[in-house]
This record gives sequence, structure tokens and C-alpha cells, in this order.
Amino acid sequence: MEKPIKFAMLGSGTVGTGVIKVLQENAREIAKRIGAPLELKKVLVRDLDRKRPHLEGLALTDRIEDILEDDEISVVVEVMGGIHPAREYMLRAMEAGKSVVTANKDVVAQFGKEMFDMSEKRNVDFLFEASVGGGIPIITPLKQCLTANKITEVMGIVNGTTNYMLTKMTECGAEYDAVLKEAQEKGYAEANPSADVDGLDAARKAAILASLAFNTRVQLDDVSVEGITKITPTDIEYASTLGYAVKLLAVGKDSPEKGVDVRVHPVFLPKSHPLASVNGVFNAIFVRGNAIGEAMFYGPGAGSLPTASAVVSDVIDAARDIVHEAFGRIRCTCYGQKKLCPLDDTESSYYVRLLVDDKPGVLGMIATAFGKEGVSLKSVVQTKRSVANHAEIVAITHTVEHRKILNALRILEGLPVVDEIRNMIRVENDRG
Repeated sequence: MEKPIKFAMLGSGTVGTGVIKVLQENAREIAKRIGAPLELKKVLVRDLDRKRPHLEGLALTDRIEDILEDDEISVVVEVMGGIHPAREYMLRAMEAGKSVVTANKDVVAQFGKEMFDMSEKRNVDFLFEASVGGGIPIITPLKQCLTANKITEVMGIVNGTTNYMLTKMTECGAEYDAVLKEAQEKGYAEANPSADVDGLDAARKAAILASLAFNTRVQLDDVSVEGITKITPTDIEYASTLGYAVKLLAVGKDSPEKGVDVRVHPVFLPKSHPLASVNGVFNAIFVRGNAIGEAMFYGPGAGSLPTASAVVSDVIDAARDIVHEAFGRIRCTCYGQKKLCPLDDTESSYYVRLLVDDKPGVLGMIATAFGKEGVSLKSVVQTKRSVANHAEIVAITHTVEHRKILNALRILEGLPVVDEIRNMIRVENDRG
């Protein structure tokens, strides 16, 4: 066995606690897999006086310099979260010649190029498997195992909070506000849940996945984002009746004609699709490639031990590179400069729910309004719901450009027989 590979950890919260537990339970096997033991030498904490039983016996510091200036430390693990000072600490660690492992989706999504540039400059590793999907291996498959493919689609449930909420709304018919409160009580949602329910968390992960899948840099600002706040039990009921499940998806598609299209939004997903049966707080990522066909990666998308599994696996990779002096075997894979598809040019089928006057001729007027903008209707149903001489109509369109459906809705809003456009949700077509 080689001498120990020593590393430091920035942060000691939920994920950091999991990292320590995984190392303690699997130390012997990990040492054999690396060819050298791993040793956690220092942990950066904010408050040295705070009691931390899980860190008993470890060297703690509140000074990043104690880690950066320690030549024995060759790997730095960032699990403190947030952008600042995590970004600066990681850059300084690589500048000091230390490989970096992180679970930080915010930094990777917004400053990935900066991180990779520094890792190449200093010939060290920058690894981030835990930044998407918690314990699900997806970053490494996209960077290594699937590189023989031309990937045309990556689509996933990458936020456990919203998936839990939509699952509860589906199973119980509960309203959005009620399931949000329950998710907060169970610790699945923050007191301020906007990052989850508005789709921002999923958007960061979508940017990372699309960049890797399509070998072109996708920035967070390139991702079109829509959350789940407008989803109602009524929409979910109609979806089920029509053969769909409602999911918040991160969607990335690469088309030679349209370019790279990256979005986060609720979707009517056919129940036959593998992602449709992913429920609760679980995550899953679906990939389509020209050689493999279809593949799906499924598992817990968060939590102390699942996320720690991914973090420690990256530490093992970095340690192996140190043992074999083989740094940077896989550098930044965003070597392309593909065009991005504007939101107006994206294509989808749509579910549209309207409240209209309950009288003869209304369906014809609505079909005519859609037709004026080139929107072909797959089905139109007048439901049994009625409110004070108004009827509810549900329409499903064929695939159409986003700008055309928006133009059609503007025309519908101006019709005197249309009282309200209650919702519009994208419909994912059957695979084929």
C-alpha cells in the first residue's frame, strides 16, 4: 500500500456527515480500491466552539489558509454549499495544486468553465458527480460510459421536492398549498421553497446535464424555466384520464435543425414512459443516444448517505489519479459551440384548459382561433364541469412551435365567449 492520501473537507453539515460515515464504514474496501488509504486531515467549520459529536477526533479549523497551505493535503472536498465563498475556496484550492471534489450545483452551473480552466492550468482534477441526482451516477456516465454515442435527448426528474408534491397531488387529489405545507413539515421543502417550486434548482441541473450530454456550454440563463405553482388537482385529474402523469422535467434536446433546446417545466408525460412511474422524492434521468437507444438512471436524488456516496466516489477517483500520477484524464467536455434554440422556436404538444360560455358554436369558434395560428388540435373535449352557465373545455394540440400556441392563446383571450384560460401545459409525445 502507498502512503495515505490526505484530504480536507469544507463544511460539516448533512452531506459532510455522510461523507465521514461512508469513509468510516468502508475504509478498508476503499483503501484496496485506491491502492492507498484515505485520511481526512482537516475540516473547515464556521464556529470552532460549536459542539459537533460527529467530528470528534478530527482536526477542525475556521481558516481556509490552514488547508490551502498544508502540502500534505492533496484533495479538497467542498460540501458547504452556496456560491460564495465556496467558489473562491475551490479556485484557491486548485491554484494551490489540490484536486477538488464538490456537490455544488450552483457553482458548477454558473462557473463550470472557470473551474475547468483552473483545473487544467494547475493539472488537477475537478469532479462533481454529486451536483446532479444525489447518489445517482449520471455525470460519469455522460463523461465516460456514453461517449461512444451521439446523445440527442436527456430528460429527468431532478428535484425531489416537486416530485414529492406532484405525487401527493396525484395520489390524494390535494391542493398545491396543502402539499407544500406537508413537504415543509417533512423537511423536503425549505421555508422559502421558491428554488424548488419555481424550477430554479432543476434549471441548474438541466444546464449541467445538457452541457455534458451535448458537448457545448449551456449557461443557467440559457434554460427556460417554469415551475409547478400553477398545477391544480383538476389538471392532474385530466392528465390521468387522458393517459398521462404530471411531472416537473428538466429537458434537453439536440436537433441539427433547431439547435440545443434546454427547458424546465411541468409536462403531461405518457404513463408508458419510464419517468412516469418515478414517484415521491426519487430522481431519475432518461438518456437517448444513437447507439445505446434509451437508458434511465434512477435512485435517491438527495440525502446524506446517497449524496455522500457520489462525493466519496469522486474522492476515490481523485486519489487514484494521485497514486498513478494521471491527472485530468477527462477534461472539460464542452468543446463544441452549438447554437441554442430560442424558446419561441421550441416544439411541443400542449394541453390547454379553458372556461367558456356554455352555448352552441363555441367549440367551432375555439377551433377556428387555433387554426388561424396553424395550431392543429388532436382532441377537444367539453368536460362535465360547469360554473354559472360556463363550460370547461380541454384541448390537446399536435406538435407546434411555442410561438404559435402563444399567438393562439392571445386570440382566444380576445374572444367574448372565452371567460378564462385556466392553464397550458406541455405534452410529451409517446416515444418512437
